[in-house]
Amino acid sequence: MYPQHDYDAVIVGSGPNGLAAAITLAQAGHSVVVYEAEQTVGGGTRTEELTLPGFKHDVCSTIHSLAVSSPFFRTLPLEQYGVKWIYPPASVAHPLDDGAAVMLERSVGATSEQLGRDAAAYRKLMQPLVDNWDKLSTEILGPLRIPPRHPLLLAQFGLHAIWPARALAQRVFEGERARAVFAGMAAHAMMPLDQALTAAFGLVLGTSAHVVGWPMARGGSCHIAEALASYLKSLGGEIVTGQRVESINELPPHRAVLFDVTPRQLIHIAGDYLPNGYRRALERYRYSPGVFKLDWALDGPIPWKAGECARAATVHLGGTLDEIVASERDVWDGKHPERPYTIVVQQTLFDPTRAPEGKHTAWAYCHIPNGSTVDMTGQIEAQIERFAPGFRDRILARSVMPPAAMERHDANYIGGDINGGVQDLWQFWTRPTFRLTPYSIPVKGWYLCSSSTPPGGGVHGMCGYYAARAALSDSLRSR
Repeated sequence: MYPQHDYDAVIVGSGPNGLAAAITLAQAGHSVVVYEAEQTVGGGTRTEELTLPGFKHDVCSTIHSLAVSSPFFRTLPLEQYGVKWIYPPASVAHPLDDGAAVMLERSVGATSEQLGRDAAAYRKLMQPLVDNWDKLSTEILGPLRIPPRHPLLLAQFGLHAIWPARALAQRVFEGERARAVFAGMAAHAMMPLDQALTAAFGLVLGTSAHVVGWPMARGGSCHIAEALASYLKSLGGEIVTGQRVESINELPPHRAVLFDVTPRQLIHIAGDYLPNGYRRALERYRYSPGVFKLDWALDGPIPWKAGECARAATVHLGGTLDEIVASERDVWDGKHPERPYTIVVQQTLFDPTRAPEGKHTAWAYCHIPNGSTVDMTGQIEAQIERFAPGFRDRILARSVMPPAAMERHDANYIGGDINGGVQDLWQFWTRPTFRLTPYSIPVKGWYLCSSSTPPGGGVHGMCGYYAARAALSDSLRSR
């Protein structure tokens, strides 16, 4: 049953953003309750035995560079509440068909040394971003500020970030190795790489790989959510699990409500109370392609042809820039590529607690049209076999999660969209629609705090933090 007493704030959804919002409000002395539809908190940060007993798989996200660089999460005592970060020696591996791999190392210099005639160009592009990441991250991981705090730095970043990833790679680099590794980073945008702003994803993710690395939480991503929840409870916050909010009328009396949901769910929960213009804008909100995800229990590590791939937890499969561009364009056009750009994560090379002794786990996903029902198991495993012959022989069991299954695990993953909506030029800072305060809903005391607000997808909590700050400056300004 729902508690019936009054709260200063109710949060609907316990993903990292919902918990971040609740913590921000509780830190300010407000009474807070969080409602979560599933039996455990976490949204995209859950860990389950999806294949065989003893094999722990992250249902959604595993690698958390934005979590360790998040301006808000860095202020929280997550380590005191059980989070132990594991940093693989290299951030990302990008194998090529010649049997070698480009390794995105923590050092810009060590990475550039692998790029031949593009070494100097890579250093010139990335080193200034690395040197200024603390300032730059505060501009990028939040709403658009006018004027920005660091206008010159943001302008310098924007001169590169606004480009399509393909065009920037071709303009800056001459060789295929540098172009390929940049394309692998930029393809996390889940948009065609000939579209404006996709270069920003390659730059931000590449910079974070150099500055903080691409770590994972020991034992599973669930420990991030559990730490956030435990810290919230220490501040007096309450959490109710197993209660799906179907209507705004189900909530107890409150002064403010923050929704860690996407526009489609907000319409379902409270559409009758939304102004017509705002509701129509939400109905026009565009979702990204979905993902098709596989998890494996393995009898041994993935047998990469390029042995150096074992130094990174994250491996980008897609070969050349042109191949990755073609794959992402196909998906955007509603097609299913035969050689899909594929992201692989091999957790147990660095965290043996996730599998029985001597065994391993791994997962991979590719992008497919939103809501697709096409089975991509064969294409994904063929991509891994291409760079790791004999991989299939090591599979003990697999979990198959098409977009519909992803959405069942986390209702925010509409049609398998893990980014909370398209993050293109028109939906980057203005998500879910244009408002001076994008987190505010034109109903007094209502706010949106999900990844459908700036700065978008990723486990960083910044959407929740800024939404809570908006509530504190308005509905909760005085107790």
